[in-house]
Amino acid sequence: MTKEVLISVKGMQMAGEDSDSLEVICSGNYYFKNGKHYLIYEEVVDETTQAVKNTVIISDGKFELKKNGVVSTNMTFEEKKKNITYYETPVGNLMMGIDTRKIVLEESENEIVVTIKYALDINYEFVSDCEIRFKITALNN
Repeated sequence: MTKEVLISVKGMQMAGEDSDSLEVICSGNYYFKNGKHYLIYEEVVDETTQAVKNTVIISDGKFELKKNGVVSTNMTFEEKKKNITYYETPVGNLMMGIDTRKIVLEESENEIVVTIKYALDINYEFVSDCEIRFKITALNN
């Protein structure tokens, strides 16, 4: 895998009959060190023009997403575990519960795909079942 990569992040929330999806595509940098995949990229939050720096760490059975900027959080996904974190936004903080049901990691020479299925609660109230898919593709130099 090359250092420079194209990242596609597709998220879907399902609450009863309703569903909502969002996709972000951006470039970033990829590293592999000590048996872990690292991904660093920036995204612009819709409501502002400020960038949020994202760091992803993928290891055996664990996926961490750290956001720093106008929104900040440290989300940890571990299969069959529930993790609690704060999601800091310009309008206030939310307590998020992430109950990870399944993590699927697919690797090839030029691509990594991670699919995570989880239940999301905000301030201890169930919000929706969710799925997020990170697709990391090597850019040919």
